[in-house]
Amino acid sequence: MTSDSDFGANTHGERLRMILVGDVEGEPPELLSNSFKKYTRFREFGQGGKARLMSCKDTNLGRRVVLKLLRSELSEDRVELRRLLREARITAQLQHPSTVPLYELGQTDKGEWFFAMKMIEGDTLFKIIVGLAKRTPEYEKEFDLNRLLQILNQIGDALAYAHVRGIIHRDVKPENVIVGMFGEVTLIDWGTAKVWGMPNDGGEETERRTGTPLYMSPEQVQRNRLIDERTDIFSLGIVMYEMLAQREPFIGPDLNATFDNIVNKQPASPREAAPHRFIPQRLEEICLKAMQKNPNDRYQSMREFMDAINQFRSDSLLRGGV
Repeated sequence: MTSDSDFGANTHGERLRMILVGDVEGEPPELLSNSFKKYTRFREFGQGGKARLMSCKDTNLGRRVVLKLLRSELSEDRVELRRLLREARITAQLQHPSTVPLYELGQTDKGEWFFAMKMIEGDTLFKIIVGLAKRTPEYEKEFDLNRLLQILNQIGDALAYAHVRGIIHRDVKPENVIVGMFGEVTLIDWGTAKVWGMPNDGGEETERRTGTPLYMSPEQVQRNRLIDERTDIFSLGIVMYEMLAQREPFIGPDLNATFDNIVNKQPASPREAAPHRFIPQRLEEICLKAMQKNPNDRYQSMREFMDAINQFRSDSLLRGGV
């Protein structure tokens, strides 16, 4: 867990850096370039089977950025390249305060495709929920129920914006939410996002096996081709459940049991799962409606989901607070 001294560290273990005079003053850089040569001081901090994540310095602007690079051995893999390009273009199209600004798409000197984006400072929502479950004082002080609902609302606003643009995230989970020191909340990793009506590219079975099972909707588990925005509503409902109960609703002893729970089993209500916690009944009702198995029984839009939460918050203020 974090201490007061590292509470402001970003997700890559780096503290918020002071802007120095040398970063912003002076003559144009000697090697002003729009090629990959402008990036220096690389630090790898994450990787998956298909791509690497690196922080580095953009010497033109004197700032650190994050690069996502397709592995060099996949540079000729047209399916993986299309997926990287899709993620970059979706991210670039979603210009919302709670999405990641994308700066550039290009190739390295070795021919690796990459895109550059803003470095996001903060803690993941997963880390915050774990901190609250462990009753870490700084997290309990910072993240009361009202603040958690604000975070949920900011995530929902980003998803509502994406849905209006025809984008479904499909991987909403606490690890993909970054909460900054100054109230900012960012929903990251649009790598599995889809545009409504976009045909499958052959990777759905792989996504089902290697995605994030705990947050999948029943229709994702069943590989329904007609997935719409209500799958993000289900996933965000699970995130809300974890905020309230500080435990996962569908986790089983193995992957197949987890999938069976998602499709067929009703979880314990948040108040049953965490009787020691103060969970208002109305919030529990909102959460459970978002997590209904049948998409027709859920909120039918993210805006409707967020309106229910905002109405609860307004009513609570009239009663003197949550």
